[in-house]
Amino acid sequence: MGKEPKGVRLDHISKIYQDPKTHEDFFAVNDVSLDIAPGEFITLLGPSGCGKTTTLRMVAGFESPDEGEIYLGSESINELTPNKRDTAMVFQSYALFPHMNVFENVAYGLKLRKVPAAEIQNRVSNILNLVELSGMELRMTNQLSGGQQQRVALARALVVEPGVLLFDEPLSNLDAKLRVQMRTEIRRIQQRLGITAIYVTHDQSEAMSISDRIIIMRKGIIEQQGSPKEIYYHPVNEFVADFIGECNFLDCKVVSASGNEITVDVNGSCVKVVSDKQRVSGEQGKIVLRPEAIRIESKGDIPCKVELSCFMGSYQYYHVRVGSTLVKINDNCPVNKQVFDVGDTAWLSFDKECGHLL
Repeated sequence: MGKEPKGVRLDHISKIYQDPKTHEDFFAVNDVSLDIAPGEFITLLGPSGCGKTTTLRMVAGFESPDEGEIYLGSESINELTPNKRDTAMVFQSYALFPHMNVFENVAYGLKLRKVPAAEIQNRVSNILNLVELSGMELRMTNQLSGGQQQRVALARALVVEPGVLLFDEPLSNLDAKLRVQMRTEIRRIQQRLGITAIYVTHDQSEAMSISDRIIIMRKGIIEQQGSPKEIYYHPVNEFVADFIGECNFLDCKVVSASGNEITVDVNGSCVKVVSDKQRVSGEQGKIVLRPEAIRIESKGDIPCKVELSCFMGSYQYYHVRVGSTLVKINDNCPVNKQVFDVGDTAWLSFDKECGHLL
């Protein structure tokens, strides 16, 4: 692809719908602003009804914002119809033409643009090679597997060389193993072409594996945005922490603070955590701890009672009780470690950098 990728800017956009039962207006998207750099892969992530698909559809032109402006590069595109925007969409349902073969499906957008036949042949061949479908040009779409159909849908979007590629939950119809394979392929192709991509999903692992930046949405607003690592290790609130991966919340009280090192009391035991915010003695808080960040040992910092102990191959999975709080632990590579049984008393420890204080 010879075109330069384009950035996208959402400037205080909102979308208002009417509830069909109450006839009251509500914000599906509420005053969202976002800057997407050229060539960046961002994922809109959140539960059903959070506004992520509505946001994507406004960029595509299938919905119009009631407030705010959308820019593609430096151009405002609010008034442009979908076919006039330099975008292409890969749909959840693939949206392939069943009466056309693979070549005809991929070439469809180029024919609409009246691209010369020789150029169509060349571009379709190149893009089918990129998505590893060479040799399948004459097959009908109903002769393809789900993964192959998704590759055709991706090729059809890429062949028109859009400035921005949009994905609306494209892998939700595939089985788990194929989803992993296809998300890897999508990321590989996006990085190879350097194209700007906006991806919508409710699958946290999918978002973590493919994104430069994740945008967490809830009830029409952005809760947090950042790299997968930032979102995972430094969530801004309980919703984000609980939505991205599995986590534990330990109630605590600040005992003392020295720079960014905070000593807290957890159920009568003192432990250290790191915080980038100023904390004061006596302040109540919660420690966010990922299951893989916790060590379970015969000696440690916080006493606990084992309620579940399961061998999972690469890790021993525990449920333990700290006071009234249930804590989940993934104790990796347990082959040479002490394994605790249900009813045992044990101790928990973790590195201070692994405990994120809310």
